[in-house]
Amino acid sequence: MLRRLSIRDFVIVDRLELDFAAGFGTLTGETGAGKSILLDALSLALGERADAGVVRSGCDKADITAEFDLLPDGELAAWLAQQELDSGDDTLILRRVVDSGGRSKAWMNGTPVTLAQQRAAGQWLADIHGQHAHHALLRAEIQRQLLDTHGGAVERASEVAACWREWQRLADLRQAAERDTAAFARERELLGWQLKELEELAFDPGEWADINAEHGRLAHAADLLSGVGEALDNLGEGEQGVCSTLAHCVNRLSALEAIDPALTEARELIDAAAIQADEALHVLRRYRDRLELDPERLAGIEQRIGTVMDVVRKYRTTPEDLPALAAEWQARLDTLEASADPERLAAAESEARAAFDAAAGRLSAVRRDAAATLSAEITETMQSLAMVGGKFEVALLPCEPSAHGLENVEFQVAANPGQILRSLVKVASGGELSRIGLAIQVMTSRDSATPTLIFDEVDVGIGGRVAEIVGQLLHRLGRDRQVLCVTHLPQVAACADWQWQIAKEIRDEQTLSVVTPLKDAARVEEIARMLGGVDITDTTRRHAAEMLAGKSC
Repeated sequence: MLRRLSIRDFVIVDRLELDFAAGFGTLTGETGAGKSILLDALSLALGERADAGVVRSGCDKADITAEFDLLPDGELAAWLAQQELDSGDDTLILRRVVDSGGRSKAWMNGTPVTLAQQRAAGQWLADIHGQHAHHALLRAEIQRQLLDTHGGAVERASEVAACWREWQRLADLRQAAERDTAAFARERELLGWQLKELEELAFDPGEWADINAEHGRLAHAADLLSGVGEALDNLGEGEQGVCSTLAHCVNRLSALEAIDPALTEARELIDAAAIQADEALHVLRRYRDRLELDPERLAGIEQRIGTVMDVVRKYRTTPEDLPALAAEWQARLDTLEASADPERLAAAESEARAAFDAAAGRLSAVRRDAAATLSAEITETMQSLAMVGGKFEVALLPCEPSAHGLENVEFQVAANPGQILRSLVKVASGGELSRIGLAIQVMTSRDSATPTLIFDEVDVGIGGRVAEIVGQLLHRLGRDRQVLCVTHLPQVAACADWQWQIAKEIRDEQTLSVVTPLKDAARVEEIARMLGGVDITDTTRRHAAEMLAGKSC
């Protein structure tokens, strides 16, 4: 859900820091006070397009930051981790900066991102419903997902998509086999020859490491023997070896130690050095005895290294990558072998098509039941939203087989009696569209994963009892989701869990928008203003207090 919204120099907002609560909240105020500006700023943070006109007059840039809570095991958290954009603390911070030239930059959790990435994340975070805002429900894929989610058909839809992909894969293989038989035969022959060459090479990574180490020893055997011999001479095998000199020192100091015990420490140190030097002498002798000059073995190893390197250069790879290259070739050869028989591929394709048809048929059956139920529920809700006689229908339109099944899902509506059903996309009235969207969201709220729902002017063209019902629906929706609503109706505002007043003030000869959280008496006063207009009487205030105290939401 939305936790915080920070706005700098946006339209008529100079600086706002807003902390949002859960439940149902309303934004109220006089017309033109800037209520929708807050939603416009949030839309920018969610990835909507921007132009230079959003920058406050006289400023260099507009800066909007929105902070959201995340479900740690949700789809968005997984997507952020995949994109390496997660913060590690179940929080997502979206930032958008638009300069006075119309250029914009976007960040997620402090990392620069593309507008497409920001928009993709925004689709998981909030749906903004309004007369002039992007409406997620107008998108065909969202309508399909809503129906499948509402009908418990998500797994069946995934099964259909998987069957479709397998069918298309086999169809592509069959078509390629029929089209490129000769080319595939040549490729199979080449791959078989290459794999045989690697098989004869019998390359083993462990052996490769061993022969390189052995080659290093044999190639420098003469230098090693010379150096070890010199060390042995200096330690003990020469006329004045270190070992004998140290032993002589130890014997001499031992005799003198009886005269002056102060020599004990020096004698002990030299004695230890003599022991270490003698041990080194024995180690070097054993090493010398094992080390041999073996020109034949060296030549054999160099030949083996040369053979491997010839193959490596030929295929432009590295010795370490030869096993992976062989596996890649083998996989490709297996694929080509399978494509060598178009008739067998055609039979496999036919089986895959049958599996798709069966899965798609099961999905269609579930969709038909879900469409009928959802259509009836939303039609019933529309009757209480100033659309008496209106009708909503989830139409399943037959289409060519696709990854989504055998039909397109289209939301259709007739807002008034006698009107024909038309696609929701073509509904002309913004107010009707908002209220229909409200009805859809209420009916599907238990299925939706979008945590924040925002309604801008859903009360256009309604009042009285209908307005109260809208407030009740929004309050009900706020039990499961965070709901924000810009409204002019006191009946809607009175149903809210919390309320903010947006007003304009003149400061330093500039018109600025101000947001004030309302509580107790201040909220009564704002509801009274919405009820009574310019002249607010005590009677109006009592009515407002009664609405807040006795609301049936």
